[in-house]
Amino acid sequence: MKTIVVAGGCFWGVEAYISRINGIIETVVGYANGSKKDPTYNEVCTGSTGHAEACLISYDENIISLQKILNKFWGIIDPTVSNRQGPDVGSQYRSGIYYTDKVDLDIILKTKDEVQGKYNKPIVTEIQPLVCFYDAEDYHQKYLQKNPGGYCHINLNDD
Repeated sequence: MKTIVVAGGCFWGVEAYISRINGIIETVVGYANGSKKDPTYNEVCTGSTGHAEACLISYDENIISLQKILNKFWGIIDPTVSNRQGPDVGSQYRSGIYYTDKVDLDIILKTKDEVQGKYNKPIVTEIQPLVCFYDAEDYHQKYLQKNPGGYCHINLNDD
């Protein structure tokens, strides 16, 4: 099993979308690559902690490749906007790919280069090693599964 962390705006939608993909073993929403240890949601929303709302993905590479996961991820975000996805605005809503295994960097950069051809503006999605990840509060975990009518800027019916 391997892991990757992605940020694409509100983590509820990213988690709900990614968790439906065959080969995804587990998803956990949380806060990635900020400066405050174990931040709360309210602290992250102030923009002062530096964290991105993110989704930790555990997947079976015998069933799905990182490239396929990232191709799906690129399809649900606008990688050319900074600190915003859909109507969500703020540094916590920036897009990012945070890797835990340096060998994944080549695959990440390859998918970024492929996607760049679809845009006239440069991709601003962060691509960095995962420095830290703190699980979000329990009420955020599987939020849209628990609250089917909840807000989501991602089309969850899009394959």
